[in-house]
Amino acid sequence: MGFRCGIVGLPNVGKSTLFNALTETQAAQAANYPFCTIEPNVGQVAVPDERLETIAAIAKSAKVVPTQLAFVDIAGLVKGASKGEGLGNQFLGNIREVDAIVHVLRCFEDDDIQHVNNRVDPLSDAEVVETELMLSDLDSLEKRVPAAAKRGASGDKEAKATASVLGQALELLREGKPARLTEPKDEEEARLFAQGQLLTAKPVLYVCNVGEGDAGSGNVLSERVFAKAKADGAMAVVVSAAIEAELVAMDPAERGEYLSDLGLEETGLARVIRAGYELLGLKTFFTAGPKESRAWTVPATAKAPQAAGAIHTDFEKGFIRAETIAFTDYVSLGGEAGAREAGRLRQEGKEYIVQDGDVLLFKFNV
Repeated sequence: MGFRCGIVGLPNVGKSTLFNALTETQAAQAANYPFCTIEPNVGQVAVPDERLETIAAIAKSAKVVPTQLAFVDIAGLVKGASKGEGLGNQFLGNIREVDAIVHVLRCFEDDDIQHVNNRVDPLSDAEVVETELMLSDLDSLEKRVPAAAKRGASGDKEAKATASVLGQALELLREGKPARLTEPKDEEEARLFAQGQLLTAKPVLYVCNVGEGDAGSGNVLSERVFAKAKADGAMAVVVSAAIEAELVAMDPAERGEYLSDLGLEETGLARVIRAGYELLGLKTFFTAGPKESRAWTVPATAKAPQAAGAIHTDFEKGFIRAETIAFTDYVSLGGEAGAREAGRLRQEGKEYIVQDGDVLLFKFNV
């Protein structure tokens, strides 16, 4: 099961620099001119999780495999994208394919790096991108909602529900608000809303790209972004793409000392990943044994069979039960044998909602 976060923003805000740092590659060409990223680059990023190392040590695993998120570096957007300006059509198409939007905003001054609008104003930059996404959704819904309402009036119940929930989104967009503020009244409307694939329905994480001196606590510009995120039901983190780029070039053993000298406890990668996880409503479960310990990603609402399916579709089809140990029990009791002996290994069925940190062994029949 893959989860993709699309990195977006105006040209020259640090998108590609951040992407390179996050994925520890130079796959995206970072250059000081607009549209240096023409095709979206995709990088798989290991999710840091100290629990996995702890589990692997207890299980004496020969191999440790973290779970991953995919980050997609998408070409820069300019005003008029919803009408096809610049690389607009390509940009909007790529956005539709991701699960969440990581919106990079420039929150630093640097006369050597040009800004597409010749000024540093992260809220204005955010508005440019969001307006184009809203205009695209608005154009789509102004055609789809009347058509669904017409079918609904003829007795099509699903079309009637579609017209209701997408009609709510249309009203929000007309008020200048994103579609993600729509409130479906039941699971059916929620399903139909998700099928609408609206750009502004996707969860948003604002990444405030600050100078090296502001990486710890941010600055006045990033504070304005955090206030906007709170008002819009989005999330925000502070990152210095320049620092992250330096970390990539360092020997891993030197990174901790470098971060400490800057007064930082962790990398920007860790902050972005954690925020992305929370943004997407994800959780992690583990499998452990002598061959390997592995982390797996599932939606927060996933039940045991869905979690089994994240490993292999056959596991979900033939699911019987899940032998389950809470992370704290696994650690305190010294692993599976100790948990079993202490009666802390539980047998869970098809309706069990997997908890973050569960160590699972699936029983299945195919």
